[in-house]
Amino acid sequence: MTRVAIGFGSNLGDRKSQITTALRQLAKEARLVSVSSLYESAPVGPVEQGPFLNAVAVFETSSQPRPLLNTLLAIEESLGRVRLERWGPRTIDLDLLLYGEEQVDFNDLEVPHPQLAVRRFVVDPLLEAWPDATLPNGSPVRWLRGAVEDQEVELVGPWVGRFRRWWWRLTRSTARRNLVP
Repeated sequence: MTRVAIGFGSNLGDRKSQITTALRQLAKEARLVSVSSLYESAPVGPVEQGPFLNAVAVFETSSQPRPLLNTLLAIEESLGRVRLERWGPRTIDLDLLLYGEEQVDFNDLEVPHPQLAVRRFVVDPLLEAWPDATLPNGSPVRWLRGAVEDQEVELVGPWVGRFRRWWWRLTRSTARRNLVP
């Protein structure tokens, strides 16, 4: 099993609901280990649009990088993601941030995510969900925090309501199967 970090972002429609739905769908494909709080950030790029809600979840999976990417793209499509323009608004954006300590370089997939080191809305939730994460070169992800601390990101807070109850039930049932310490 490989530990992976997935970034979640949404700035169209019910952002929180779409992130939660994507997380639930992905949790059917891989074992959910931890989730960050929700963060809000300004959009990146030249397209005028509303703010993003962001989070990171850590999973353990036996899936290889390309099939995992295909799963992420299928979840995006199921939630109405349409790719009209680069850095445009989106119902959901799922990014493979880290794949264990491996470096992946395909035409359509680069891991670690090429923008990870320059985006506080990724670094902060990643460190919350996976505090001891490292890059393939062995550098701790926490070392990236200093380079992005001037970027504005607002901590919205932990997920609550139905998601929290679902997460609690999932971790309790997983613990009973001796998958979570």
